[in-house]
This record gives sequence, structure tokens and C-alpha cells, in this order.
Amino acid sequence: MLKEILDRRSIRKFQDSPVPKAMVEEILRAGLLAPSSKNRQPWKFLVVSGSAKDEMISVLNEGLSREQESPLLPESGRYLAGAEQTFRIMDQAPIVILIVNLLGSGLHRALPPEERVYEICNAQSIGAAIENMALQAAALGLGSLWICDTYFSHQELCGWLNGEGEPFAALALGFPAESPSARPRKELKEAVEWRE
Repeated sequence: MLKEILDRRSIRKFQDSPVPKAMVEEILRAGLLAPSSKNRQPWKFLVVSGSAKDEMISVLNEGLSREQESPLLPESGRYLAGAEQTFRIMDQAPIVILIVNLLGSGLHRALPPEERVYEICNAQSIGAAIENMALQAAALGLGSLWICDTYFSHQELCGWLNGEGEPFAALALGFPAESPSARPRKELKEAVEWRE
């Protein structure tokens, strides 16, 4: 098994050190090499740092404030404190890659079955790209955190992107300032069913 699969961890504390552009480009290339359904490659990677990252964090926090008053995700209110913490981690990370689904249909539109299948396929494709990037970051000695809490600020991020796709997830990157232990995983016998 690849060492990076065994060693990769979700990093929530980063050093205050810049990440060389060449390393970020290697990570992005790994994302571009991911398989995608029907080779649609539905992704765009927006690399955010400096004042642009400050602006994005402000937009994310606007979404959290709105979510408390007028929730887009009313059943997920108990996760808002975790999203606040995640946004602080993103603020601390030197680089955040916002992964945008160029073929997304939005959260407010009911989809006919065929389009729903396309959405599922695009989600799988983008997930593969994010995993490739996280593994490449680990191979380069960088830490990463795959972030889905951006959905709490979905409306606000869509506005910030000016209609250039749908925000899907984020990947915080930097040199790790922690070495967390592996989290428990299911055993094969718990997660696998064999049918013959």
C-alpha cells in the first residue's frame, strides 16, 4: 500500500511558513490526473492566499452569520460551531484551494433523474481529485485538511465566484505544526460484504 495512504492525516495546525508555488503546482497536477466520469473533468481549482484568502474567509463568516438567522441547512445547526473552527483553520493555513464544480446545478434546484446521476458522478470525480491532491501533499511533506463545511456559506461563495461554477469543497495546505495519530478505521469485516 502507498506510504502516503498510510501516513496522510487531517492537519488542523499549520506552521507560519509559505508554501513554495512549485509544490502547490505539483499538488494541482495530481488533482488534474484524477479519473473523472466520462472524462468530464468537472473541476476548477482556485488557489487562495494572502488578501484573497482574507476576503474568502470574510465571505465564509458572512455565510455562518446568515446561517444562524436564516439557515440554508436547518437540520445541520448543531455543526455550526465546528464550521467556525474549520474556518479558523483555513485562516491559519498559508494556502487554501477552493474546489469548484464547473458543472454544478446548485443546491436549490430539484434535478431530474439523469441530471442527478451526473451530479453523483461529478461528486465522485471531484472527490478523487481532492484525494489525489491530499496524497501528493503528504508525499511532499505538507499537511492538508479536506473541508466540506464551506456548504454553510454556499450562497455567499457562489456570489464571490461570480457564477463561475459551484463551490464544492476546500483543501487547506501548509507545513504541519502537529503530528496527529491515525484515527480509528473500520476493519474489513465491518465494511466489506462478499457475495458470490
